[in-house]
Order: sequence, then C-alpha cells, then structure tokens
Amino acid sequence: MTIQIKTIDLEPKRQTFGHIARRLGGDKPASRYQEATLDVQATANFHYKPLWEAEYWQYDTRKTAVVMEDWYKPLDPRQFYYAAYNIARANMNQAVERNFSFIEERGLIEKLSAEAKAQIERGLLPMRHLHWGSNMNMTEITQRGYGTAVTAPCIFSAGDHLGMAQIISRVGLELDGQTGVSLDRAKETWLGDAAWQGARKLIEDTFVERDFFQLYVAQTLAVNGVLFDMAYKHADAAWRDGAIPVAMLTEFMSDWRAEESRWSDHVVKTVASESDANKKLVSEWARLGRFARRMRRAKRPRRARVRSVCRSNRGDKHYGASRFAHASAQ
Repeated sequence: MTIQIKTIDLEPKRQTFGHIARRLGGDKPASRYQEATLDVQATANFHYKPLWEAEYWQYDTRKTAVVMEDWYKPLDPRQFYYAAYNIARANMNQAVERNFSFIEERGLIEKLSAEAKAQIERGLLPMRHLHWGSNMNMTEITQRGYGTAVTAPCIFSAGDHLGMAQIISRVGLELDGQTGVSLDRAKETWLGDAAWQGARKLIEDTFVERDFFQLYVAQTLAVNGVLFDMAYKHADAAWRDGAIPVAMLTEFMSDWRAEESRWSDHVVKTVASESDANKKLVSEWARLGRFARRMRRAKRPRRARVRSVCRSNRGDKHYGASRFAHASAQ
C-alpha cells in the first residue's frame, strides 16, 4: 500500500477582523498589536452613566480639554500589547536579577562607606514613594483616558512604576541587611525632609487632576522627564563610592526611561500637532502650567544637594565625576 502526503494551501476567507479591516482600508493582514489595540474600547450600548460622574459616560472624550478627531492616532511606536510587553519586561528583569546577584556575591553594598550608605538612604530610597505616586497617576489615566491606544500603554507604565518601586525597596533591604529599617527611615525622609517636599507636593497635587491628558503631560514630562532623569542619570556623584553599585542596581530605570520616552513623547507630539488649540494647551501645561512650575521648584533642593556633594568631593579621586554630575544637574 502506498501513502501519499500532499499539502493543500487554504486561503482564509478574511485576513483580520471587520473593524480592523475598516481602519486599514481593506481586508489586509494585521499585526497582533493592531488587533489588540485598534477600536478595542467600547463606544456604545452602555447600560447607564456612572453615579460618581453622571455628566460623563464611562469612556468620554470630554474628560480632557484637548480634542482629537481620532484617539487612535497616538499609537505606541514600541507596538506593545500584553504579550510583547511582558516578554520585554521579563528580559529586562533578568538583567536586574543578574546585577543584584553580582552585588550580593561580592558584598559590594557592605563595603560601602557609612557616608555613601547615608546618601543612598536619603537620596535614593524615597524615590520608591515617587514611583508609587506615578503608579497611581498612570492607573488614573487608564481609567479616565479615551482609546486603547492611549490607555493600554498607560497601564503597562503603571506596572513599570510599581516594579521600579520594588527594585528600590530591594536596594534598601541590601543596605540594612534585610531588616527594612532603612525603608522606614526613607519614609520619614519623604514625609519630613525639606529637600523632598517639593517633589512630594508635586506628585500629591497630581492626584486630584481630573483632566486625563494634563495629568499625562505632568507625569511623563515633569515627573518622568525631569525628576527621574535627574535621579537616575545625573546624581552619580551624590552616591560617593557607591556610584557603580547604585548604577548597576538601577540599570532597569535607565533602560526603561530611554524606552518609555519613545512612546510618551510620541503621544504628546501627536496630540499637540492635531490642532493649534491642542498645541497651545499642551505647551502651556508643559512650560507654564502649575505642574511645570512645581516641577522646577521641586528639583531645586535636590540639585542643591548634588552641588554640595560635588563641593565636598573636591580634592578626592571622585572629583572628576562630581564635576560632571554638577554640570548635568544644572
């Protein structure tokens, strides 16, 4: 008996879903990102308006002052949907685990000077509270925003901030021998240290902002673009002899910021370029709005601390790095 195996090409009746085909201008193959993003959010047939904001529907474009003809224009250039996002973050987290293992195996935290440990405890550990506030903001934008192209990456960003807060918590546990004492002291620093009160006021004031896109601008341009950049890119001199261990343990944050800004900047530019009215609003929020002013006030005490550390380091072997950090902070 002879058996013949043949292959048959079966042409699919359609390449993608109907609502995707209408956006693509025909029945064309679509990427997984497009199928997981475009027109996923419901726009009709809601049962009733929410009781807590009866003037709005659950998803309502009036929850921001900016106006878009299509809220699916600001697509994510990273093309993150659930699977792609988790794969990317899993790879980044592997690097985090390797760095922590490297630091622990060589006892690099234990070998730090008392001054370096104190600087890290006061200057880095309170950032976990700033990340927690950022997690709250991105979650708020997710529930008030409009269009999956905007809201889906926002909930991914919220998860990122929670993860970065946990990384800083692990740094604190490395400092105090897994007792958690340093985290308690860092909380008191966040609540009472004058150098942190500008940042604390900024993030707490954003909690009551109701315009979801103004909140987006405040979070991505002011908090992410200024405060986090200053802490993770321009503060090496402040950690004294702990600059290299801190850079390794916070490598995730530096990599995340470079990747996240591709998306967040693209969204701001797309919305601002939609109309002159949008451009005026976004520019005002970014340069002259109350969050922009508070951001500038918030960074002054921390920048002054970098200056003081730079001056105290003059004459020692870290002076070259200190001068660089000083210039970067300015």
